[in-house]
Amino acid sequence: MLLRILRTHLAPYKQWLAVVVVLQFTSTVAMLYLPSLNADIIDDGIAVGDNDYILRVGMVMLGVSLLQVLCSVVAVSFAARTAMSFGRDLRGALFHRVGAFSGREVAQFGAPSLITRTTNDVQQVQMLALLTCSLAVQVPIMMVGGIVMAMREDLGLSWLLAVVVPALFLSVGLVVSQMVPSFREVQTRIDDVNRILREQISGIRVVRAFVREPRETKRFAEANDGLTAVSVRAGRWMATMFPLVMLVINLSSVAVIWFGGHRVDEGQMQVGALTAFLSYLMQILMSVMMGTFMLMQIPRSSVCADRIAEVLDTEPSVVPPAHGVTGIELRGQLDLEDVSFTYPGAEQPVLCDVDLSARPGQTVAIIGSTGAGKSTLLNLVPRLFDATSGTVRIDGVDVRDLDPEALWSRIGLVPQKAFLFTGTVRSNLLHGKPDATDDELWHALDVAQARDFVERMPEGLDAPIVQGGTNVSGGQRQRLAIARALVRRPEIYLFDDAFSALDLATDARLRAALRPETRESTVVVVAQRVSSIRDADLILVLEDGRVVGRGTHTELLADSATYQEIVTSQLTAEEAA
Repeated sequence: MLLRILRTHLAPYKQWLAVVVVLQFTSTVAMLYLPSLNADIIDDGIAVGDNDYILRVGMVMLGVSLLQVLCSVVAVSFAARTAMSFGRDLRGALFHRVGAFSGREVAQFGAPSLITRTTNDVQQVQMLALLTCSLAVQVPIMMVGGIVMAMREDLGLSWLLAVVVPALFLSVGLVVSQMVPSFREVQTRIDDVNRILREQISGIRVVRAFVREPRETKRFAEANDGLTAVSVRAGRWMATMFPLVMLVINLSSVAVIWFGGHRVDEGQMQVGALTAFLSYLMQILMSVMMGTFMLMQIPRSSVCADRIAEVLDTEPSVVPPAHGVTGIELRGQLDLEDVSFTYPGAEQPVLCDVDLSARPGQTVAIIGSTGAGKSTLLNLVPRLFDATSGTVRIDGVDVRDLDPEALWSRIGLVPQKAFLFTGTVRSNLLHGKPDATDDELWHALDVAQARDFVERMPEGLDAPIVQGGTNVSGGQRQRLAIARALVRRPEIYLFDDAFSALDLATDARLRAALRPETRESTVVVVAQRVSSIRDADLILVLEDGRVVGRGTHTELLADSATYQEIVTSQLTAEEAA
């Protein structure tokens, strides 16, 4: 998976990579040439006292050094640009894939895990891409070139290379093999910490209201300690790597000086050649040590790449049609025929054989006990989920055959949990219609009974809204969400328990103001309160995913025992009548 992701998302930057390869190659060759020049200065200059030769070769060394530094700096610059661009593209690919997910896939992965995969996991793979661009060319050239140049200086000591290099590789390989499972577990533990922290931040008021701070503190401490323990285990193996490498390097240096010194004493080797051989050995071992940086990053990046690929390879269960229907009449007719839906892994369907027909100018209400499937039924219309069986049609066309833009442009959805985006009142309302005028925005606010509190804000339409709309009350959030749908003026309005946070007086005013606005539209309302739907043209009563009652408020009071129970639990006999 790691190689596939690197190959796929680095492909657009082949030219930059080619520049990095050329510059790194030039820099490494220049670095390998320096010890040989130094040996010439010692043997042919210092040993015989030839100052002109020392000066001449020294100037060559200076020029080679400047070339090496210049190539290295430019190469690192291009490598950084390539790696950062790679990370940007990978995050974008994840964002667009997650944006195409239905509620089923989001629930499958979980929001904390998706956030971790888009941020931390991408960062780990991006770091490997940077190390690959910076070291992948330099390390093998320096290693192979160092071996060739060292053998060129003296074949008699080359047996040391055959011992030292494999020993170093075996040491590093042993440590890396132990780090892979640890890093895999680290990423899972990070998901757990993110999940618990997200729950505690979102539910802080509930935690405090029920005095559960000690329990939540313990939960977080357990997850945090688990992450710490796994990270420490991985860190110990990582910390072992550098001492092993340095031990091999130092022992190798001692061996070269010891055996090389005897060869110099016997006249089989010159002092400059011994110095160059030692320098080449250091370069070889340093290249191995630089390679360990990549080897240390590979296990963690491999785990992260698997997690990223898991998201990218997951196909959304709600797939847009290849040639979606766009040319349909704007009427707003909604039909559900024998619709059933089962959540993945569930033993029983949450909806079973539901039929519903709504026409423009008609208000259809859906009521039932908690868990009856009301919100699920509503979510099938805009294809947040696809029906397991049966058909959902808008204007006679199956929603699965409609172009997504054509489908969504006909629907104004107010979800059960009113959500506002970071920005202003204006920017949130413009989600419904980007080119809406201020008059249209104020009209929508007026109908949604939100004009009064927006006018009281010093900035009016430009009043700030923080993430999730937590700087306004629940009722205000609901009214702003309703106004956002009204700005769009769609053919079909879907209100998913959108009036639950409103007091009865505001609820009544809002419903009265909605009637003329939705006169030519189809309105489907999910509600818990009978008072919100008693005037609906048609009421569906759901129980355990099945329609057990259908009719007006008066008809259901006479015929539906389930509806009678709901009414009795909320209204007095006089109010019900």
